Amino acid sequence: MQSEAEAEEKPAYHHGDLRTQLLQVVRELVEEGGAENFSIAEAARKAGVSSAAPYRHFKDKPEILKAVVLEAMNDMASEMHQAVSAFPRGSIDAIDALGLHYINFARKHPGMFRLVFGISESHSGDEELASQGANVFGIVISAVAAHLGMSAENPEAKRRAYLLWSFVHGHSWLMIDGKAQQQGIDYPVEELLSQMSKGILSKTD
Repeated sequence: MQSEAEAEEKPAYHHGDLRTQLLQVVRELVEEGGAENFSIAEAARKAGVSSAAPYRHFKDKPEILKAVVLEAMNDMASEMHQAVSAFPRGSIDAIDALGLHYINFARKHPGMFRLVFGISESHSGDEELASQGANVFGIVISAVAAHLGMSAENPEAKRRAYLLWSFVHGHSWLMIDGKAQQQGIDYPVEELLSQMSKGILSKTD
């Protein structure tokens, strides 16, 4: 059996992609025990490198958590673009697909979902995080504006996009915290999204 000392000397980072590997490991650890319960040393062990190796890329735990969040938000944005592109531009189906993707992300990755919005609060002045958050929300605004036949800069498009976001965000938290289940709520998500979208995006509003 390989000793811990041998495992630490394993040159996994020599392939030049230790940063990516560490981010993946940290995402796994966040899902397993929460952002507050992992250490960089633990991430290094799981990645098969020395405890000093992560500091080649990150100065401390807050910095690696921020990098993990930025990566998760970037992945979410890419998947949201794919979700929208699968349906006709401006259709309700495209907007519902965005909502379903958001809710599914929370269900599949509750630890990361909590981290993304937890770090957003503690890093409220971080321009990089704010920019990425605006990019993700901008996808929703663009889809809503296309449905309403208006510019994405129109305040009304942003208002209605916010209403939709409020629903899917709140529903996601209620699910991952078990509150919906405690109340015996088990409505089909697709049905809820369809009703909410049609109500909020009614052009006679």
